[in-house]
Amino acid sequence: MLERITKKAKNIPSFIVMDVLERAHVLEREGRDIIHLEIGEPDFPTPSCICEAAVEAIHRGETHYTHSLGLLELREAICEKYLEWYGVTVNPDRIVVTSGTSPALFMIFSALLEAGDEIILSDPHYPCYPNFAEFIGAKPVFVDTLEEEGFQLRAEKVAEKIGPRTRAVMINSPSNPTGNLLAPEEMARIADLGLPVISDEIYHGLVYGRKAHSALEYSDNVFVLNGFSKLYAMTGWRLGFLIAPEPAIRPLQKVQQNFFISAGSISQWAGVAALKEAEEDVARMRETYDERRRYMIGRLRELGFGLPVEPAGAFYMLVNAKHLSPNSYELAFEMLEKAGVGVSPGIDFGKNAEGYLRFSYANSIEKIREGLDRIEEFLTNRSTVIG
Repeated sequence: MLERITKKAKNIPSFIVMDVLERAHVLEREGRDIIHLEIGEPDFPTPSCICEAAVEAIHRGETHYTHSLGLLELREAICEKYLEWYGVTVNPDRIVVTSGTSPALFMIFSALLEAGDEIILSDPHYPCYPNFAEFIGAKPVFVDTLEEEGFQLRAEKVAEKIGPRTRAVMINSPSNPTGNLLAPEEMARIADLGLPVISDEIYHGLVYGRKAHSALEYSDNVFVLNGFSKLYAMTGWRLGFLIAPEPAIRPLQKVQQNFFISAGSISQWAGVAALKEAEEDVARMRETYDERRRYMIGRLRELGFGLPVEPAGAFYMLVNAKHLSPNSYELAFEMLEKAGVGVSPGIDFGKNAEGYLRFSYANSIEKIREGLDRIEEFLTNRSTVIG
């Protein structure tokens, strides 16, 4: 009989959006029709040129382990894109291809953080960041950001949190959950603080009317996370990559070899095609996301939700719902049960996001419209409004 499970395994927090999704699935099995505005997953199929490249790779027999850093062809294609997008030159030997960005995050944290070390994160933040840090024994230190500033992470606030055990600062632009971009001048000031910067760039390419900047434009002391899930609608292919300073590559490679061996070979060949052949498909998806974004911004404001700064990236927006309830978890489940609409409670993204709700527009415009119609009816019929 199993007598012991480690505290770190038992105590790791749940991903609350999954609580919402799993309850939604129960309701759907009971016959309810649920509109999903909680999930951050593209609703588009993977572009056909990518799928065809994967099939061709299978027929060629590319079904074996690759180099632990990843296919050279893929790493070279990533370098070409970073030069095209940001004007930065990256050597393929500074890239590790991973089975999604979550393993990349684990590898970077493992390379930078000892037990008791600190990493600075913004609040709000992607829920898994602090969970990864705490799982390996490190301590997340949070910097509150302001709604009226578009939840911008300010360098002076980061500087105030630096202590003797601080080992890195993490940025995410475009951001999950806010959809906002970090201003390039702020990114440069954060890079100038002298700490290693971990830059999550997974939503690059999904930017509307503005330009995303890579932290590599401002410093070489940068660890970049990126991948194919969001931009190329490849979530199930589990393909990501990291770019790191040269001295960190061999340690990261050894972590890869021991824990993951290599990313999947077929997914890597699909990634080559994504970078070289899928730009027209990406442009169509981005145009559709932008149409949804603009509709959702206007409609949520009409419904009374606070959104002082329009999000310009990813497919999320974090809106102020404190006038309805101070408890975002309860409010999200109330909307699910009574309106049949799944949204993400702000508390999932940090204490500073309590009272907010995250809406995803990774769903069709028809479903978004119906979901917001349901929320309008829910608000109209709601008997208790907290002022």
